Amino acid sequence: MLETTPMTDTTIGKLPVLVTGGAGYIGSHAVLALKDAGWKVAVVDNLVTGFRFAVPDGVAFYQGDIEDGELIARIIAEQGICAIMHFAGSVVVPESVENPLKYYHNNTAKSRALIEAAVKGGVKHFIFSSTAATYGIPEVSPVEEDMPKVPINPYGMSKLMTEIMLKDVAAAHPMNYCALRYFNVAGADPDARTGQSTAGATHLIKVAVEAALGKRESVGVFGTDFATPDGTGVRDYIHVSDLADAHVLALEALIAQPQRSLTMNAGYGRGFSVLDVLDAVDRATNRTIRRVMQPRRAGDPDSLISNNARIKATVPWVPRYADLDVIVSHALAWERRLTEIRGEG
Repeated sequence: MLETTPMTDTTIGKLPVLVTGGAGYIGSHAVLALKDAGWKVAVVDNLVTGFRFAVPDGVAFYQGDIEDGELIARIIAEQGICAIMHFAGSVVVPESVENPLKYYHNNTAKSRALIEAAVKGGVKHFIFSSTAATYGIPEVSPVEEDMPKVPINPYGMSKLMTEIMLKDVAAAHPMNYCALRYFNVAGADPDARTGQSTAGATHLIKVAVEAALGKRESVGVFGTDFATPDGTGVRDYIHVSDLADAHVLALEALIAQPQRSLTMNAGYGRGFSVLDVLDAVDRATNRTIRRVMQPRRAGDPDSLISNNARIKATVPWVPRYADLDVIVSHALAWERRLTEIRGEG
């Protein structure tokens, strides 16, 4: 399936970008950020976890799999692709433990196929959606990029393996790359054009706003004995639109210095506890979410916060939505919009 719109004057001078997984949560926000900034964008997504409605009008859309080398070659040729932003993959940590082969297939083997197609197609720049899970349980928080990478689950390892592939490929071929290691991505497009739409999502803020709107009976709090101020785990929550902006800036940095590759944390450098998040949702809705205290999950660190000095020193990234209440308000607005889209309630 292909829908195209002719290039407009606003896209002249911008390299055509292919966004894999562009119908998914983070990918769809990257598409909006690119489109809003005047880049020509194409999307490939198999729609297993993505949604066609998340891809805006005026963006070439291909339904297919990144493992399909012939399809990727055709997209690169038809769209004149010069850069790839790679978001396609599987992201549920507990599932990766239960089904590791799925993750090594979807996140590692398919990434290898995509990278090979990119090299063959002459793509010069590659931006990869990586994760703080590559660090495992860091001994120190905030976490710096050069700290040991010791993933404790197949999800983190599958992403780290792709980072290693990109490093080796960039050394052997005329391609540079940026790996952005996300912390806890949350929120939604401020204009409610897209957001987290996956059924059964495990992201805390998504789960909490669903509970606040009556879509879940309660929210589980996994562990109340962490070495944190209130005993619950502390995480660095980054607004998805700020993260999307970081991708656009990273692409500009790769183009400006084609001999340089980058690995950067993507977070705000401060954390909020599980109870902080639930309190913020309560404030936004003027109701109290039912909280069910449960045992810790294996491998959950007390605190996981980014050191974001590198990204701020490397690109002119100035987050616009670095406020927990703003993140929650945007997530709530999208959840209500999603109810309308699906005809629920």
